[in-house]
This record gives sequence, structure tokens and C-alpha cells, in this order.
Amino acid sequence: MKRILSSLTFLLGLSVALPAIAEKTAIDGIVAVVNDEVITARELNLRVDQYSAQLKKQGTEAPPRDVFARQLLDRMVYERVQQQYARETSVRIDDASVERALARIAENNKLTLETFREQLAKDGIVWERFREDIRNEMTLSRLREREVDSRVVVAEPEVDAFLAAHANASNQEVQVAHILLRAPESATPAQWEKLRDKAESLRARLAAGEDFAKLAAASSDAPDALAGGNLGWRKPDRLPTLYADAIRQLAPGALSQVLRSPAGLHIVKLIDQRGGEASGPVEIQKTHVRHILIKTSDSVSDAEARQRLEQIRERIVKGADFAEQAKRFSADGSAPKGGDLGWIAPGDTVPDFEKAMDALKPGELSAPVQSPFGWHLIRVDERRTEDVANDRRRQQARAALRERKSEEAYEEFVRQLRDKAFVEFRGAYADADLTQPATKAAAQPTAEPAKK
Repeated sequence: MKRILSSLTFLLGLSVALPAIAEKTAIDGIVAVVNDEVITARELNLRVDQYSAQLKKQGTEAPPRDVFARQLLDRMVYERVQQQYARETSVRIDDASVERALARIAENNKLTLETFREQLAKDGIVWERFREDIRNEMTLSRLREREVDSRVVVAEPEVDAFLAAHANASNQEVQVAHILLRAPESATPAQWEKLRDKAESLRARLAAGEDFAKLAAASSDAPDALAGGNLGWRKPDRLPTLYADAIRQLAPGALSQVLRSPAGLHIVKLIDQRGGEASGPVEIQKTHVRHILIKTSDSVSDAEARQRLEQIRERIVKGADFAEQAKRFSADGSAPKGGDLGWIAPGDTVPDFEKAMDALKPGELSAPVQSPFGWHLIRVDERRTEDVANDRRRQQARAALRERKSEEAYEEFVRQLRDKAFVEFRGAYADADLTQPATKAAAQPTAEPAKK
């Protein structure tokens, strides 16, 4: 339950002060075909305008428009193949979930939903398009949770080995930025050579003083490229092993050499570092909590899941035993234990669950609460404060390992989807896929697809 809707970061972080995004009125040509769908020039132009505005707002100079358009078109292809797979495998986000996400965005901007909508309109942002962007981001997040994150397993011997390797680790944090040039699955030596030439060229430009954030936005295939490739402040053990090893030899402001992984080629910059004090006792409040989970699916909508929990809650309020109700109705692995999740520390659950749990007094029962996993009924049994330094180290080690495995597995998952897809770039973008393998003839449609 640790994973949140991380792919919503960009959209949830939008302020209401975005510059206007102009609608294009030119003839809507096709710039790419992805399986049986097309990406149009209008879609691409809107994306370039939107992200150029965001880069300007962040204080980062946007790349030349033609370069930026090629970069964003490739990302749109990756998004499209994931959306298609999500539809094929019945990953859907209903209207009620989208409305709740929109309400959360408005709340983050300290506005009512109606005021937020009016402000977006003043800034030239079409509400319906913004709403569908949110739905698409939520779909990709749920797809990742189902296909990747839920399958990541971290064994206790891995945690032991990780702790042994970092026995002398301090509280030092580093701020790192990176550029990823993704390689296709089963790339040929010629493709690797072409990719390395591009990577070495980028590194030479960076070493000559060009802005890292600008080049990341223009060239990186990583999801955080539009944030300048900045990974934020992290402990070194929360970085991919490849990056953690590389920055050990770097001073702040320095660049790594071009690094290779199964995902592709990387350039890493150590922006800054801080801290370094040894860690001492850690006292936190832990909560003994139970829950009942109703998952949503093709056959169970959000509204139905919530209604079921309201009925269960009413029975419990009238005297039914919570544990018995959990055993009968909960879809979580804790059901045989009466919904008992044990002692929960801050950060052990997703934010929606934790926020609702923290608002409860011991013995108190929540209203139905939604999380990425479904709908919950939560009861707090008791709370206590304890020194969890050792437990916390193990938990942090487990989280770091899970994050590393998840990122690697997600990169591989997306790359496989892309390589299996029929993709044809057209017009000025016909050569935009230079590092990708030849399109599989078996996947090619027999006729030009209709515009979606």
C-alpha cells in the first residue's frame, strides 16, 4: 500500500497561473500512427504549448520548438501504447474517481472546484481536455500499480544484504539530475552505437556549459525530463544503484561519464549534497489499525463499493463485530486476521489511507475511504510511541529496494509494450524513431486507421 498515484505529479502540481494555451486551427494532419490509432498535429501542438508554458513557469528555457516536438511526440507514443494496453486489459477510471481527483487538485490550489474551473478557463485551458488528461494519468498510474508495483517482491535476505552494504551510511542527502536515452529491447550493436554517439554528444555539450535542465527536457526519455531530470533530494541508497555508485566519485556540479544499463544510456549530475550526521534514536507514533477493503473492478463500480461499505459500517455501529465483518467481506490479505494490519508507522500506507487513519481516535470507526486500492473502512484500536530506529532502517531499506525494482520493472514493461506496437511516424517526423527497431510487419494494419 506504499505506492501513491505518482504519475499524477505533473498535473496535480499545476498552479492556476498557467499561461494561456492557444488552440490550433490549422488542418489536423497525422504525425504518427500507433497500432490502430493516430496522433494528430493538433494534439502534438497542444502538448508542445502546454509543456513549453510549464517549463517557462519553472524558469527553464524550452528547447527549440521542432526539437521539443520530436521529444514530446515520442513520449506521446509511449503513453498511447500504455493507454491502449490499459483498455485491452479493462483498466478504467470512472467519472466519480476523476471528479474526486479534480476536487483534490482544486483543494491543493486552495480553491473550490467551481473557482478552479473558472480560473483555468481564464488561463485558456479547456476544462474537458484537462479532465481527460487527469483520467489518462490516473489510468497509467493504475496500470503501473497492477502490472508492475503489485508484483515487486523484496525478500528479507535482500534487506539484510542491503543493510550490511550500507552499515556506515549517514543521513547525507544528495540532489541529482539525470538524462535517460532509452534503448529498444534487444537493441543491435548498431543501435547501441548510435545511442552512445548521441549520449556522448549531449555530455560534451553539458561539459561545455549548456543548461542541464534544458537538455533533459529536449532529450531525456525519463518521465521527469520536463522537471529538468531533477530527482530531488534523496539519500544515496534511494537512488538506482547505477546512480549511487556514479555519484560517489563526483563533487557537486560534476557530471558522470555515460552510463549503460538494460534500459539505455544515462548521464548523471550531482547538483548538491547536504547532511552527513549519523542517525540516532527515532521516536514515532505507531497505530494499531484494522480495515475492510472492497476493491473496484469491471463488475464493482466505485459507487457500489462505497455503498457496500456503508452497509457494513451500519451493521458494525449497531453492534456487529468488526473482525467478523472483515473476514466475511474484505478483499485484503488481512481478512483472515479480522482486517488486522498490525502496528502502522507513518509512511507505511498510501496518503489517503494514512490521512483518514490519523484523524481517528482509538476505538473510532471511519466513513468509507478511497485509495488507489479500492474503498476502505478503517478502525483504530490503539496508539503508542516507540523507538523504531532499527525497524525504521529495515523499512527504509525495503522501500529503497522496492523502489529500485519497481523503476527497473516499469522501464522494462513500457519498453516491451513499445517494441511490440506498430508505430509509424509521418511527415516531418518520419525519421524521429532512429534508435528504434524495425516495425514488425505482422503488426502492421491492412488499411490506414480511421482518425480517433
